[in-house]
This record gives sequence, C-alpha cells and structure tokens, in this order.
Amino acid sequence: MEKSYLGTDTEPLLVPTSDEKLMAVLSHALTLACGFIAPLIIYLVKKDESSFITQHAKESLNFQITVLIVMICLFVTIIGILLMWIVGILSLALVIVASIKASEGKLYKYPFSLKLIR
Repeated sequence: MEKSYLGTDTEPLLVPTSDEKLMAVLSHALTLACGFIAPLIIYLVKKDESSFITQHAKESLNFQITVLIVMICLFVTIIGILLMWIVGILSLALVIVASIKASEGKLYKYPFSLKLIR
C-alpha cells in the first residue's frame, strides 16, 4: 500500500480484467465533463457485476460530492470565491492520479473525501 498526500492505493483481491480497468478509469475521468453523474451511473449499472468497478465508482462519487459541497461553501463567502480555483486544480490533479491508479489495476482512495456512500 502506497500512502501519500495524493491518496492511497492498494492491490485488489482479484486481478481486474481490462474491461473492469476501463470502466474504473471512466468512473474517474468522466467526472471532468459530467461531475458526479458519470460515477453515479457507472455505480448503478455495474455494482452487481464487479467489486473493482464498484469501489472505484463509489470512491469517485464520494470525492465529487465532497468537491461540490466544498465549492458551494466557498462560493457563499467572498474570500472563498477567490480560492475556488485552488480546489479545482487540486481536484483535477487527484482525478488524474485516480485514473492512473485505476488503469494500473489498483484500488485508490482520495485523501480528502467524505465517505457518504459506503
């Protein structure tokens, strides 16, 4: 298990197939265009088929909901509006790291994420 300020990754119990890796990558990468909708759809469609995809989709969904909550809180404050770009850049970097870990077949946990969906 590798731990860092960019999150943690672990090896899954079963080696994921290339299709599972692709869906896991999409659950992270599509958030750049669709927000939390993409991992929600992937989670609902694939939750009974693959635990690897399910874990990535849940992690991505939790992170995107966390980012949305933080952005709303920042938007309500004057100084927060100036800090929103930092959250955006950090979010982009973490989504890229998560996508890379998913493509390597590892389970990834975001460092700053509320666990709303278990």
